[in-house]
Amino acid sequence: MKLAVLTSGGDAPGMNAAIRAVVRRSIFDGIDIFGVSHGFHGLIEGSIERMGLSSVADIIHRGGTILRSARSPEFFTSHGRERAIAQLRRYRIEGLVVIGGDGSLRGGLALARLGLPVAVVPATIDNDMFGTDICIGFDTATNTVIQAIDRLRDTATSHERIFVVETMGRHAGFLALTAGLAGGAETILVPEVAWDMAALCQRLLRGLERGKAHSIIIVAEGAASGADIARRVGDVTGLDTRLTVLGHIQRGGSPTAQDRVLGSRLGHRAVELLLLPDAAHMVGLQAGFDVSVRLHEVMDQRPCLDQRLYDLAQVLAI
Repeated sequence: MKLAVLTSGGDAPGMNAAIRAVVRRSIFDGIDIFGVSHGFHGLIEGSIERMGLSSVADIIHRGGTILRSARSPEFFTSHGRERAIAQLRRYRIEGLVVIGGDGSLRGGLALARLGLPVAVVPATIDNDMFGTDICIGFDTATNTVIQAIDRLRDTATSHERIFVVETMGRHAGFLALTAGLAGGAETILVPEVAWDMAALCQRLLRGLERGKAHSIIIVAEGAASGADIARRVGDVTGLDTRLTVLGHIQRGGSPTAQDRVLGSRLGHRAVELLLLPDAAHMVGLQAGFDVSVRLHEVMDQRPCLDQRLYDLAQVLAI
């Protein structure tokens, strides 16, 4: 049997742990395993090489993805998908592990509908994949944001400033909410919850009256522009307000133990699924257990932000 693995979309810490697990589980079972470089673009172009144990040596601690990643608009055309299938047939590859986020899920389902067995491993720091409690990369990214909050709070306290910290999260606020709660942020703005600028500023001014002269505001990029928030807060309150946009620093770094273990578990499970007939699943973790869900059942669905967690953050930030 011959299988292949690729990573697609934005990189996430722990992807290499998943690649390692896919390769080593395949070799353990006597399966030939191939790596596809640069995602679906590389698949179309035939950037496919056989992998061995040495291919994944000393990578579990590394961030990013050794297989690289790239966007591929061509893949989402019928001609592009036909080219991708032709390359897989050329190498006689019988199944594919796709590691990535929502776009990767869509790509995997497109190939599954053409008859290719596919297993998708969810990896995105946004943690916005339906069917799993947590995605590869989320824990590491959350800890990266928390470290930034801790450092900014030191200088915010020293200079009596308001710091606005913009995180990633165009459509989901899981990263901002979790890091904000863990970092003790006074205000958290996420796309899923409506917010009011006047109320935000009043809250800051009430804190000032109580003697609180510094605050941390966490804003997910999909909720508002951090620059706009910082400017308006400064104009309304008169407080010294500064902006920090964390940007792609949130994607990098050595994965945490949780992401390494998660990547290992899900990569291993993905190979198991491809050994079964009619494989078209996403692997995930629910209530601590490895699970698999049909690709068509998770398509176009989004997990819900835990309102109770948001309410808790509001209470604790008084």
